[in-house]
Amino acid sequence: MATLTENANWGTELWDQYDNLSIHTLKGIDFLERYGHFVRDRATIESEYAYKLRRLVKNYQPKKKDEEDYQFTSCRAFKALMTEINDMAGQHEVVAEDLQANVIRELTALVKDLREERKKQLQEGQRLSQSLQTQIESLQRAKKAYDKAFKEAEKAIDGFQKADADFNLSRAEVEKHRANMAHKTQTCDQAKNEYAVQLQQTNQLQRQHFRSGLPEVFRQLQDLDEKRIKNIKNFIKGSVELERNVFPIINKCLDGVLKAADIINEKEDTLLVIEKYKSGFQPPEDFPFEDLSKGGSDSGSANNLNNIQLGSKIKDGGYTVKGTITGKAMKKRAGIFNIFGSRGLTEVCMAIKNAAIADGKEDLSELPPNQRRKKLMQKIEELKTKVTQETAARDGLMKMKGVYEGNPALGDPRTIESQLNECSHRLEKLQQDLVRYQGYLDEVVKGIQSGNLTNSVTGSPRLLNGSSRIHRNSGGSAAEENSLSRSASDSSVTNTTLNNIKRSAPGTPQLNHGCSNSPESGLGTSHTSLHHADSDQDQYDGNHADPESEYYEADVLPAIGICRALYAFEGTFSASEGSIPMAQDEELHLIEVDQGDGWTRVRRINGEFEEGFVPTTYIETSLFNT
Repeated sequence: MATLTENANWGTELWDQYDNLSIHTLKGIDFLERYGHFVRDRATIESEYAYKLRRLVKNYQPKKKDEEDYQFTSCRAFKALMTEINDMAGQHEVVAEDLQANVIRELTALVKDLREERKKQLQEGQRLSQSLQTQIESLQRAKKAYDKAFKEAEKAIDGFQKADADFNLSRAEVEKHRANMAHKTQTCDQAKNEYAVQLQQTNQLQRQHFRSGLPEVFRQLQDLDEKRIKNIKNFIKGSVELERNVFPIINKCLDGVLKAADIINEKEDTLLVIEKYKSGFQPPEDFPFEDLSKGGSDSGSANNLNNIQLGSKIKDGGYTVKGTITGKAMKKRAGIFNIFGSRGLTEVCMAIKNAAIADGKEDLSELPPNQRRKKLMQKIEELKTKVTQETAARDGLMKMKGVYEGNPALGDPRTIESQLNECSHRLEKLQQDLVRYQGYLDEVVKGIQSGNLTNSVTGSPRLLNGSSRIHRNSGGSAAEENSLSRSASDSSVTNTTLNNIKRSAPGTPQLNHGCSNSPESGLGTSHTSLHHADSDQDQYDGNHADPESEYYEADVLPAIGICRALYAFEGTFSASEGSIPMAQDEELHLIEVDQGDGWTRVRRINGEFEEGFVPTTYIETSLFNT
């Protein structure tokens, strides 16, 4: 290999290796085709990898129910990481597409051209070899004829010489041998000349074959093989260049992943947990010492024990520390929540036109103060955005109406009036909602600033958005009524007020801690008590009547106005549900106005005594003049 120079070629060095060159070029083209299959399979892998990356990102995208958790920096970083991974998948798709378009397609075309060119050159070599073989066969025939003629000529000469030396033969016979000798000699000379001509032609054709014809074929095959090898080199470099072109973007994606990791802040996340779950209540105060040796303290002790049990009942699925109802107790009170069944829920949603929050109440009173403030601020921001949009839309319509009025040829201004009225109504409704939610927010802020929000486990004061009343029981004991404000800013209940509530006759309800004010809960304004004392025990021992089944009739409240049903409402009247049905255009007495929860308390005018709650949006009211 070291003795060969770059000028060495197949035509001169491999003049006798036609078959081996034919096999070598075939293997070379097969190798090129195999490399093409490799690139094609690699492009397929790149495409599949990109698809699996995208699918991976899709599978780990946050669900709608988990979107709230993505306010934490670690979750936001993970979401940004998935975005960068998705972009990286796109770059792998680019690599696959470029390999298909710039490498595989050209490589396939090259393989086809090389096979055709090789076939053409091999056919030319076969033609040249066949021509030389034919000439060699002609030379062999001429030589054979010359050899035969030479032998016959020698035999004829020998016969003539013998006949000329034999005196017994006649002169005619000698002349006959002379003529035969001359003929054979002439034939031999002709065969000799033919042999010489064929020999000259054969040598000339052979020199041409091995010095120009076949070397040219081998040179073409060498160029073909060099072209194949050079293109393999170019294809490899091209593949690398295609990948390098996407490296800057992939590096940017990786930089994006690093930036996403840099935004993770453990302190910020832990503070967000405080922001997310902080209730705004103050820790409970110390339990007071009850000296049983002093008279009149058993009631307070019982009240304290009841308050303790109220908080502890969460273990049994009863009430949480806030005095609300847990999921297990919720199942037991199917009657109370039946109004939110499939048909009832549809009616309520249609009635309030999606004004209520998904948590249950429009004013979010069931949430702790701090969380309520946060949700109300979010709602106010949404309403402000909508007000801005509607204001811009109204201004645009007014400008368009002015243009139409100035130039009637452009359009009829009356066509804008209906749209303008609808827009104005929507804007008015949004502004009313904004004022209402701003009022809710002001109440919460005032309540938080007043510092009267404490945990209700120990009976300490706690402001609730609802009423808790003690009414007269069936035994005729005196009714004590103590209403908590519907918002944190209206009022606060002190320990003194709670401790002044004494145990009465059997069945007398104790003060309700943490009930809601909506009729669907069966608590609060529906005069339902959560706890009552046992008449046989001085302290609460857990064997009291089921709080879900205790309801007490209130004193008949006076009507404060008249209301008329705009729509029919299919409510159900029972002690455990709190709503009543009404027909369209039916008139009822107004007992209690809507306190912000979307329900109004009414009483039927005619027929038997029926009192309950109806959706506020289903009625129009008229208050009596006082």
